Amino acid sequence: MSADSTLEPGIADAGSSNGEFDLETRLGDAVLGRDDHGNAPAVVIRPDDVRAVLETLREEAGLDHCSCVTAQQYPDRFETIYHLKSYADPTREVSVVVPTPTADPSSDSAAPVFRTADWHEREAYDLVGIEYEGHPDLRRILLPETWQGHPLSRGYDQEQSQVVTLSEHENPLAGDDRDAASETMFLNIGPHHPSTHGVLHVKAVLDGETVVDVDPDIGYIHRCEEQLCQQGTYRHQIMPYPDRWDWVSSGLLNEWAYARTAEELADLEVPAYAQVLRTMGAELSRLASHFIAVGTYALDVFGEFTAAFQYAIRDRELVLDALEELTGQRMMFNYFRLGGVAWDLPEPRADFIAGVRDVLDGFPAKIDEYHDLLVTNEIFQRRCVGTGVLEPDVAKDYGCTGPVARGSGIDYDLRRDDPYGYYETLEWDVVTEPDGDNYSRVLVRLREIEESAKLVEQCLDLLEEWPDDEREIQSTVPRTLKPEAGAETYRAVEGAKGELGIYIRSDGTETPARFKIRSPCFSNLSVLPELARGESVADLVAAIGSLDCIMGEVDR
Repeated sequence: MSADSTLEPGIADAGSSNGEFDLETRLGDAVLGRDDHGNAPAVVIRPDDVRAVLETLREEAGLDHCSCVTAQQYPDRFETIYHLKSYADPTREVSVVVPTPTADPSSDSAAPVFRTADWHEREAYDLVGIEYEGHPDLRRILLPETWQGHPLSRGYDQEQSQVVTLSEHENPLAGDDRDAASETMFLNIGPHHPSTHGVLHVKAVLDGETVVDVDPDIGYIHRCEEQLCQQGTYRHQIMPYPDRWDWVSSGLLNEWAYARTAEELADLEVPAYAQVLRTMGAELSRLASHFIAVGTYALDVFGEFTAAFQYAIRDRELVLDALEELTGQRMMFNYFRLGGVAWDLPEPRADFIAGVRDVLDGFPAKIDEYHDLLVTNEIFQRRCVGTGVLEPDVAKDYGCTGPVARGSGIDYDLRRDDPYGYYETLEWDVVTEPDGDNYSRVLVRLREIEESAKLVEQCLDLLEEWPDDEREIQSTVPRTLKPEAGAETYRAVEGAKGELGIYIRSDGTETPARFKIRSPCFSNLSVLPELARGESVADLVAAIGSLDCIMGEVDR
């Protein structure tokens, strides 16, 4: 990228309400150059014009979804990339590139325009070292406040000592546990508590039983996943890592996010037969993920351990049995390969297909059981109906996707809106619910179980009828992949929790120069304060569970 890049003629691929949007004309002097990416047109802008540019693109071009923020450092500059999309049509994309000098890595904050940029910019500051003027709360988000340096900056000293001061271990309630004027109390919930679904620490301010404010505190299991991928080779070493991001059965969905991005970067084709195998495997992963989400939610909101939770674990195990037959693993599948999949259906094929059909045939009666145990349960309704309400505009502002967004009536699903795999040729429906409460998010997941079962059934029909001599599971892929230096792209798939995206920049070697993971759980969890304010403490627990966040994907 160069700030001196020659400006191209006005483009129409950014989109707007009338189908035309000339980036250079509309953005004026803020544009320094062009740096088009593999997935979208890109403009390089002045660091003091970030808010004005993003407001223009949101209001005039309809790009109302800030799906990801990528920060990185080159030898001569820092760079922030805002990946913008439209909720109405995610194929309309623009990347906004903001270079800043190494001596003063500072630019305007996008948080006043897109609330989701709050957490994304905090992550960029924490790991890369870019500062954002006008940010509402620019502090570390994954590392302790006392951490020295920024681990993804080029000059970071990995050998330096890291000392946490004694004050970090003081009782946070000592001396100010209660505000005499307002009668509010500060309460730590987690990080080691079953209702926080892993090592999530929620700092809650209460007025009696009412939640005044909450601050999700993450970073307890930061696992350097982006750095590990940047050290691995495209062809062989990266693919095992995605299974570990959202480890609750979503592995094949995670693998697809990497595969889709790397295949576009390296211009690789995937055979149609392999696309069917991918689609079937991905929907089995979605089924397993949704079953455990529904089961643990029943445990969260009214302690239902003996029926709904156990039934969900039972049904998840049946799906995992099928995934184990297909991939050889129950969790860390490592089944996808760039250009296809590792192998075909297990032999005898007829037995595998019949076994999966038996599981699917039992789903209608089981879904009825879940509705009897949960949906029509008076206690469950009292805990979930009308609580944790997320308005559609707020959901979009925070970049929410997946069942969290669709539970607020946002009709957004990348399987349909930005088609990949075999989804475009199959019959299925995107599920939405209009009310935006905890109850709606459960209904979405239950209905999506039915849609995923329909998709798997259609894939089985195709696999059963596919001619023997056309069962190509992988295209020809070079032994060593070295995408063109300077190539960069952001691609995403519809994960179990929402939009799971990957940004990759190539430097011409067999390992990425930058590998950025856009986790749906990261953005979805950031909206928790909006769900919890004014609710009771019990409703806060229900709101956390309704987001279905996996902390291994949040902390990355």
